[in-house]
Amino acid sequence: MRADRCRGPRSFLAGLRILAASLVLCLSAIAAANSEPYPSPSSKKGLQVQMVDDAIALGIRHAALNFNLAQLVDPRGDTNNPGVVREGRTHRFQRGYLEAMDRQIRTLSERGIVVSLILLNYESADPELRRILLHPGYSTNCPNHLSAFNTVTPEGRAWYEASMDFLAERWSRPDGRHGRVWNWIVGNEVNSHWFWSNLGPSTSEAFASDYERTVRLTHRAVRRHSQNGRVFLSLEHHWNIAYPGGKVGQVFPGRPFLEHFARIARSGGDYDWHLAFHPYPEDLFNPRSWRDTSATPDWRTTPRITFRNLAALGAFLDQPELRSEGRPRRVILSEQGFHTPDGSDGEAVQAAAYCYAWHQVAAEPGIDAFILHRHVDHAHEGGLRLGLWTRAPGSVATPDRRKPIYEVFRKADTPDRDAAFAFALPLLGIRSWDDRARAR
Repeated sequence: MRADRCRGPRSFLAGLRILAASLVLCLSAIAAANSEPYPSPSSKKGLQVQMVDDAIALGIRHAALNFNLAQLVDPRGDTNNPGVVREGRTHRFQRGYLEAMDRQIRTLSERGIVVSLILLNYESADPELRRILLHPGYSTNCPNHLSAFNTVTPEGRAWYEASMDFLAERWSRPDGRHGRVWNWIVGNEVNSHWFWSNLGPSTSEAFASDYERTVRLTHRAVRRHSQNGRVFLSLEHHWNIAYPGGKVGQVFPGRPFLEHFARIARSGGDYDWHLAFHPYPEDLFNPRSWRDTSATPDWRTTPRITFRNLAALGAFLDQPELRSEGRPRRVILSEQGFHTPDGSDGEAVQAAAYCYAWHQVAAEPGIDAFILHRHVDHAHEGGLRLGLWTRAPGSVATPDRRKPIYEVFRKADTPDRDAAFAFALPLLGIRSWDDRARAR
C-alpha cells in the first residue's frame, strides 16, 4: 500500500510534465510556422542568378541559387558559428557561407522575387565532412563529385535534419531579416543520379526509396517553419528513356522513377511534394526545340519531354494517383537553357529559342516559373554557351558582352514583348505565335 501511494502521485506528476512539454512543443511549432501565403508573382520569368544587380535590372520574378551542404556544416563546432540543438547535441554552421547566402537571398526576396534554393552535396576535401555527408554508397569516381544526401547513417541523418531545420527557420522568418526562400529543391536531376546525385549503382525503385526519405525530411523541416513553403523533386528531360550517356544502374527514365516515388510517398503518408523539371532541347547543342523529334504528345510513349511537348508533363501529373489533395502538383522549370550555335545567326537562333519556349510555358497553367540557365556563358559546361552574356576570353564566367537574348529576356513579360519577339517568327517559319505547332 505504501509503495502504491508513492507511485501514484509520481506517475501522475510525470504524466503532467510530459503533457506540458508536448503542449509547449506544439504551441512553439504553431507560433514558429510562418503562415504567409505562397506568393503569386506577376510573371513566370526567372534566372539562375550569377549577378544579383543585373538579375534585378532584368526584371526577374523568380531566382534559383545553388546551395552546397558541404560549405554549410561545421563538424568541429566552432562556437563563433551559429548552431541548433537537437537531441542534446549542438550542430554548428559556417557563418561566412550563411551570411554570403543571406546577402543574395535578402536582396532578391526584398524585391518580391521568389527564391528557389537548389540543395546540393558536393564531395569535400575535408575527410570529416566526407564521413558525415557523403552517402554510404557514393562512388568516388563519379564525374561531378555530387553525392546523394546521407540520411542513411544516424550521424548523417542527424546532421541533415539539423541543417534543414536551421535553414528553414532562418529563411522563413516573418521579419525576413535574412531573406525568404519559398522553394526547396532536393538535389539535381536525380534520374541521372550517377552524374548529379550519386549513391553508387542503383535501381530506379531503390533510388526513389532513398530519395523519398530525404525529400520527406526536407518537407518536414520546411513545414515546421513555413506553412506554405514548397519542396521539389528535380528531374531532367529523359522521360520514357534513360539518358543515353549513362549505364544501367546510373540513369533512369523520369516517368517510372516519378511513379515509384509517388507510390513510396503514399505508402508512408502522402504530402505535398512538387516537381522541378528541366525540359532542355533533345540535343543540348541545338536550341531549336521546335524540331525535337523525340518529344511527342503522349506522356505514355514520348522518349523526352522538352519545350515542344510540355503539355505532356501536365497531363501526366493530372492523373488521380499523382495529385495532392485532389490538385495536380505544381511545376517549376528550374534549369534549362539554349546553346548559342556557331555561325553568323547563332545568337539570333538562341534568342528565338527563348521566344518559342516562353510561349510554350505561357500556355501551361500548371507551370509557375521558367528559370533560365545561364546568366553568363561558362567555361566548364562542355562547350555549351547558354548565357545571356558571353564570357570574357580566358575567364571561367566573367561577363563580357550581352547577347541578343538579353533584351529578349528583359522584355519577355513587358508590353514590348511582341515587338521584341517579332524577329523570331521567320526563323521558326511561322507568321504568328499561335502557329508555333507548325514551326520548322
